[in-house]
Amino acid sequence: MNTIDAIKTRRNIKKFKSMEIDQNLILAWLEAATMAPNHRMTEPWEIYFIGPETREKLNHKTNFGNAPVVLMVLSKQGATTVETEENAMATSCFIQNFNLAAWAEGVGTFWSSIGITPKNREILRVPDGYDIIGVLGVGYPEVIPEPKPRTPIQNKISYLP
Repeated sequence: MNTIDAIKTRRNIKKFKSMEIDQNLILAWLEAATMAPNHRMTEPWEIYFIGPETREKLNHKTNFGNAPVVLMVLSKQGATTVETEENAMATSCFIQNFNLAAWAEGVGTFWSSIGITPKNREILRVPDGYDIIGVLGVGYPEVIPEPKPRTPIQNKISYLP
């Protein structure tokens, strides 16, 4: 699958098959994701694989679509507000790279913000000095939703003098 096709066909998957994913594939996609742009090579991302006990405590309304793998992606806070924001943006790029690498091989993801509440931060044992950028369900899609309409890009472009 070429890059444009991966970008245009990728969907947030809400229901997964129970099929396991080879751990080496996941590690390869995570490794590829590290090529995300990041200011001053801070590489601010940290990844936690979430096991069944923690997953049960989170009590996600769909159990992440029954994805066989759930992982959390954290971003290290910076010394300044600007650096913290730059790190969060870089980590978002890391997640998008991961999502596209997985999608290109037929594996979908579900990006959840479940980790932002204080209760869930505690359940997920998020260390001080880190922000949760996403909790991802990862697996082979059982259902691939149709694309939602997008605003034409020309409506989003402005030109400055």
